[in-house]
Formats: sequence, C-alpha cells, structure tokens
Amino acid sequence: MAWFLFIDESGHDAGQAPYAVLAGVAIQDRDLWNRINAVHNAELQHFGRRYSAGTDELKGRKLLKRKVFLHAALGASIDEQDVRDLAKYALEHGEAADARHLKALAHAKQTYVRAILEICSNFRCRAFASIVETDARPTASDGLRKDYAYLFERFFYFLEDQPQAEFGVVVFDELEKSKSHILIEQTQRYFRDSATGRHRASRIIPEPFFVHSDLTTGIQLADIVAYCLSWAFRLPRMTKPARTELSAYVGQIERLRYRAVRERQGRPDFVIWSFAHITDSGPEWSATRAKTHNRKKAMQRRSATKPPFLI
Repeated sequence: MAWFLFIDESGHDAGQAPYAVLAGVAIQDRDLWNRINAVHNAELQHFGRRYSAGTDELKGRKLLKRKVFLHAALGASIDEQDVRDLAKYALEHGEAADARHLKALAHAKQTYVRAILEICSNFRCRAFASIVETDARPTASDGLRKDYAYLFERFFYFLEDQPQAEFGVVVFDELEKSKSHILIEQTQRYFRDSATGRHRASRIIPEPFFVHSDLTTGIQLADIVAYCLSWAFRLPRMTKPARTELSAYVGQIERLRYRAVRERQGRPDFVIWSFAHITDSGPEWSATRAKTHNRKKAMQRRSATKPPFLI
C-alpha cells in the first residue's frame, strides 16, 4: 500500500500573497481513482460541465480571489436551482455574461470548493504544509529548501504511524525543466547524504514524480489548500492580515491536518502538527554540509581504529 503526496505551492512568485506556502495533499492509492471521480462529478454538479476542461485550471486564485466574493454579493436575483445553468453559461460565454451569470458562477465556485474539501475529508485525505515568511532568508543554490524538508518530515511521521508499513510517493507540479532537474538532484542528495534523509527514505521514495498541474486533480487540490492557508490560516506568530471570507474553507482544511506525537526537547509527548510555520527558509541540507558531514564521519572512523596513545 502507498500514499501519494501531491504537492504545489502558492505565494512564491513575489506577488501580493502574505505567506509563501508549500502544501501537500495525501491520499491512499486504493482511494485515488474514486476521489478523482468524485471531484470530477462535483465539477459537473456545480458548473454543469468540467470547469477544468480545455485551458481552464482549478486554482485557488481563480476560484477564491476577492473578485469572486464581490460577484457573489451582487444584487442580481437568482434562484438556487438555476445556479448551475447560469454558471455554465458564464464559463462558455464569458463576454456575454451579465450580473446574474457572474453571481451564479461565483456561488458555484464557492460551493464547489466546499464540496471538494468535504470529499477530501470523506476519503481520509491528509494535508501537509510549510508556511514561510515572504522575507525569509533565501536558500543557497545547492541546498534543499527548508520548507521541503519540513514537509517531508511531517509526511514521514504520518507514514510511520500507519498500522501497516506503507510507502509515500511524492508528486510535484512540473516546473521549468532545468528547475525540475535541480529539485530532483537536491531531493535525492538530501535522502542519500544526510542521516535524517536516509532514515526517511525508509518510507518515502526519494525520487519524486513530476506532472502537469492542469492535467492532475491532486495537484489542483494542493494548490487550493496552499492558497487558502496563505491568505487565511494563522498561527500565533503569523501576524499578516487574513481574509476572513476564507475562514470556512480554512476550517475544513484544518480538519485534514495530521497530529503526530514524538519525543522532542526532553518531552515524550511533544505534538507535531502537519502544518509548520517557518521564518527562515535557509537550506536544510546542502552539498557543502554533506561534504563536511561525510568528512567528519570519516575522521571519526579513522580515530576509532587507531591504538590508544602509550605514555
């Protein structure tokens, strides 16, 4: 048995997002196809067609941006039973859409997001996230970003707690090819050259898969989770303003978190949630650190084989 972790990010493009979020949605292999079908059926139920057909993509900034909530508050009168047909018209004839169509489409987007988050809950999905301050120290070019390492850590704890030995498969949204190669190299180096990474490789397959987000439902769900967390999820040390209109969605996402308990800081019952707030995105593991680590280990081995000094 295996768990697929679909990963996407939001707010890393130096835009207006208050936090940069790397988010993952995990689902067990036996549930994957049924969940995909449920999400597709939800599209048909709320939009009268596949919203993601053609070039449209189910992204958080399209479904939940501020303009959607402004359109939902328009004064045009619509009946609930007409929302799907009006929303479908708005998608297919955007320039000809009037206030009624725009309001219906906005309502369809809002109820659709609530529906797919409920689907995630029904299929026992788990959400993981690294939430980074936008002014955090950048990562060295040869190092694995700390938000990735924290995400892998939380996913590993989740896999470790499963009643049967289950493996994790990491699936990324495809980046520019050169950037994808860099991420693969950094990830494999982390799992190969650090003691922590090698331990986590006992449950997480070190080589990730890359897919096109517009063709992969799991990646689109991760994007929606990342968007909502960036704009509305707040821990005590997160001081950026939150969009209160997203609170209900964040409440659904919070129920997908995983609570692990490990021995930390001298406490046997230290709680580690699957959402981590990171103030410094510096490298968790880099090639330079790997060389230093390996050199120290070699020196320790040589010292252990030398005879004791005789006076």
